Amino acid sequence: MTEPSLPSPRDADADRRARRVRQVALAALLAMAASLIGSLATGRAPDLPPFAVAAVMLSLTWMLAGTRRTELAAWLLMFSLAGVVGALVWRNSGLRDPAIMAYPTVLLFAALLGQGRLLATIWLVSLFSLAAVWLATLQGWRVQSPVPPAGLGTLVDAACILSVSAFGIWLMASDLLQALAHLKRENARVRESESRAEHIAGHDALTALPNRTLARDRFSRFASLAARRPGLLGLLYLDLDRFKSVNDALGQRAGDELLQQVGQRLATLVRESDTVARTGGDEFLLLLPELSDEEDAALVAQKVLDRLREPFVVGGVDVTVGASVGIALFPRDGGDFDTLIRRADTAMYRAKDAGRGAWRFFDAAMDAHIIEHVRLAAAMHTALARGEFELHYQPQVALGSGRIVGAEALIRWRHPELGLVPPARFIPVAEHCGLIVPIGDWVLREACRQAATWSRERLGDFWIAVNVSPVQFRRGDVDRVVAAALDESGLAPGRLELELTESLLLDDSPSLDATMERLRRIGVTLSIDDFGTGYSNMAYLKRLRVQRLKIDRSFVADITSDPQDEAIVRAIVQVAQSLGLSTIAEGIEDAATLERLAAMGCPLGQGYHWARPLPAAEFAAYVRARQGAAGGHETAPPRGAEAVAG
Repeated sequence: MTEPSLPSPRDADADRRARRVRQVALAALLAMAASLIGSLATGRAPDLPPFAVAAVMLSLTWMLAGTRRTELAAWLLMFSLAGVVGALVWRNSGLRDPAIMAYPTVLLFAALLGQGRLLATIWLVSLFSLAAVWLATLQGWRVQSPVPPAGLGTLVDAACILSVSAFGIWLMASDLLQALAHLKRENARVRESESRAEHIAGHDALTALPNRTLARDRFSRFASLAARRPGLLGLLYLDLDRFKSVNDALGQRAGDELLQQVGQRLATLVRESDTVARTGGDEFLLLLPELSDEEDAALVAQKVLDRLREPFVVGGVDVTVGASVGIALFPRDGGDFDTLIRRADTAMYRAKDAGRGAWRFFDAAMDAHIIEHVRLAAAMHTALARGEFELHYQPQVALGSGRIVGAEALIRWRHPELGLVPPARFIPVAEHCGLIVPIGDWVLREACRQAATWSRERLGDFWIAVNVSPVQFRRGDVDRVVAAALDESGLAPGRLELELTESLLLDDSPSLDATMERLRRIGVTLSIDDFGTGYSNMAYLKRLRVQRLKIDRSFVADITSDPQDEAIVRAIVQVAQSLGLSTIAEGIEDAATLERLAAMGCPLGQGYHWARPLPAAEFAAYVRARQGAAGGHETAPPRGAEAVAG
């Protein structure tokens, strides 16, 4: 069953006018009836002819209004009333007759019921009627009745006219009040709509927090105040860590719920005068006016990090994300919103590079750092095509026998102007701009090709180790690239080792597990690079089933002089042995370190004690020289090395 539709404004106005016509017609009939009764009661001769004609016309008006012929009814009503008043004036005392007082009431009704045309017409008709009476009286064409003495009948007539006038005034005032009330409601509705539209334009639809537009407006206001008062205006740019993993694992709805909870939690951490905004994705912005010094901003940043480390409950699951925060200060770091947000964003990425879950201030050196990043990224777009990248190889040695059992492939960039660019300088840039994916693919293919070439040249059947970037790995088809590189080169899968970072293994997603399983089925060796520097735990070692742990050089360098480093390395070796894993120590630079590692049970190592990373030709010459020194017996890894290689 459908609901009845509301009448349109035009229909409602027509109904109102029809109702007013019938009300005025009824009031006029009642007034004439009262006048007739008053005349009869006082013994005066009633004016039956004009009243009779008017009664008929008013009755016809009533019927026309009932059939929605409102316009015709209004004109008929007004001419009837003007006509009866004119007839009374003509028949009785002329311009001195009390009936002349009814003309203003007729004009009032004309204004109430019609448009300006009806009012003007009745006004002209009334003037013409009065002028005709005046002229006829002046010329003696009509006999003017004497003015009757003021009696009860006169009072009744005056009272009727006054009552009908009051009724017309009440109707007009009522319509005016209704119109004013309607206008007030419309104004309130418009203001509410404008307020709602302004709120929508200035707030994020998901979290209901201010958006970037409103944050910009508030920054302008805060900056104006800061310019007149001592103090700083802090801008904190926040990016959630591991949000993508949550979104991928639990779905977009869970990701949206997490963002809402983060926004609510941030809002509880700041002052009423501060602003928390969501600028898009998993990025938030905090505006902190009237800070006394840098430490105030740092304290807020640390409080935010501590609070966001606490678990969130999303869809009944405990989720931990954390965040990285960049801080820029007005006016020290910039004088406008766009400059400050860009510099806070730069500082935030510095915080991520520092290991996530940290905050960093912007400083002037960061701008130079960004300029260099842009320049290097532009140059890297053509470096692959021009063949500017090359691989150097560092031998990996069995500590017990001194034999070369493997080689780590390390990329170098020979820039035509900058010379040899170290990996620490260009790899982060490549990861940030996405170029690490094609570069990583090239490294895999080139390393496999070179290892297969050495095998055909009978240089040795040692394995080749290749670092895989987290960005390259998360693309989802690294197993396809590995399989293609092995197929193109003809290298045996067991002679390729992929070194993965611990940060990658923290991704507890089904896609990671599936990719690792596909790589295991291919037959390559999997190791964890720089073990001990990240979030080392036993859970992912058990889940992902890697074969080797690579002990970071920061622990190896001082094991002969620092008992804590020695204890850390010993613990890693023992954990690996208990899990059936091999270990390789990097950064071995002297014999004393080698002997200490061997005594701990670490089977493999690499470092400057044997050789720096060497170009392919120099590496081959180095291996042949060691083979010659060993009597030509270093063509294959010893049995122990094969065992630890898995």
